[in-house]
Amino acid sequence: MRPINKKYLQTHLQAASQCGCCGTMSAPSIIFFLQSLVFLITCGRLFRQCQVATPQCRIQKCTTDFVSLTSHLTPSVDGFDTEFCKALRAYSACTQRTAKSCRGNLVFHSAVLGISDLMSQRNCSRDGPTSSTDPEVHHEPCNYHSRTQHAHTHSHAHTHSHAHTHSHNPGHSHVRPAYLFCGLFGDPHLRTFKDSFQTCKVEGAWPLIDNDYLSVQVTNVPVVIGSSATATNKITIIFKPYEGCTDQRVYQAVTDDLPAAFVDGTVNGGTGKVRALWISERSPGRHVELHAGYIGVTVIVRQLGRYLTLAVRIPEELAQAYDATQDLQLCLNGCPSGERIDRGGHLPLPLQSYAAPQGFGVEGARERCREQLEVQDIYFHSCVFDLLTTGDANFTAAAYSAQKDMESLHPHRDKWRIYPRGSATAASHSDSHPIKRLALLLLCALSSALI
Repeated sequence: MRPINKKYLQTHLQAASQCGCCGTMSAPSIIFFLQSLVFLITCGRLFRQCQVATPQCRIQKCTTDFVSLTSHLTPSVDGFDTEFCKALRAYSACTQRTAKSCRGNLVFHSAVLGISDLMSQRNCSRDGPTSSTDPEVHHEPCNYHSRTQHAHTHSHAHTHSHAHTHSHNPGHSHVRPAYLFCGLFGDPHLRTFKDSFQTCKVEGAWPLIDNDYLSVQVTNVPVVIGSSATATNKITIIFKPYEGCTDQRVYQAVTDDLPAAFVDGTVNGGTGKVRALWISERSPGRHVELHAGYIGVTVIVRQLGRYLTLAVRIPEELAQAYDATQDLQLCLNGCPSGERIDRGGHLPLPLQSYAAPQGFGVEGARERCREQLEVQDIYFHSCVFDLLTTGDANFTAAAYSAQKDMESLHPHRDKWRIYPRGSATAASHSDSHPIKRLALLLLCALSSALI
């Protein structure tokens, strides 16, 4: 078996990544983290289909441990860099321990290159503390991830209490809760928990989320005379009380008043040293993030121009905790059919512009939106719709920010892109599976040539 030329390998991996196998390694930090994680996992899965595994090579175990250590981390939360670097150092140490047995294994060398790039991007030092791949579970009742992990571990231990064995399955050390995403921006455009993308009227006050733990309500007002399109000028968020962690807290934002505090003047919820709920002001009067660690919820609120945007990430089990009186939730069930402007996923352009005479034409709107939205997915088409409807260029920034917030909070990268029904882009996207299969065959051939 001849050794692999690392420069040759890196060049071909980067070329393969452009074909859709692996994520690019050149994006900004948060998106880079998500793409790189997919890069390491996806490449490992693909090559297992075509490469004969070396029995002693434990690179898959190293990667699985890294995913377990980082799956619960949120890039926008304080302390992310420290914990992520600790996990990277543990990942690197694991690859070093198995390096001899992984000689010539393409997945192993892919992981080593990915780790090096990640450490450079996150400014991680090579020396320092590492995360334990088999940590003792410390129960923190006001931390959702810790609480669910503790419950899972306790349940597993109880189930196997009569099994007299000392074997250890690392897959039971961590449980990754399932999360959902919902976003609202523009005229307004709604992305539901089920990744249904809708454009709605919904004038007045409407509930986006209403369950036993969290309520989110928005108020929408008409944007231009003669059009049914509205935009959000008020957001009310109620974090409901959780015994031992926080009392009820209410956050309210309106146009030109995006506070960095709850309505009672406090900036966090919790007792003593418990940090169960807090507000982070990213840009005064323009960008605020609310973190409810006790229920695993992150909310991003922005003001772009005269209107507000919203992005929410919530654990699936909590989003489902509601009764029959709480069934009107736009994030859960979408807009009522009578409130829809789009036609089953197709967003028709306005037949006439309701904006001022200096408003945009179709080509002008598309050109302006392309300045910030390179991929012509539903965010791009929503931007064009909003510019034609309002003539307000701030809606371009709203669509761009909404897309970036989605990429920051949405748990499933393979579901990020949604294309309008019937568009040429959607058709080409639906035909991407043969391309992916071809990329896999090319990578398999590369693997065989290098071994």
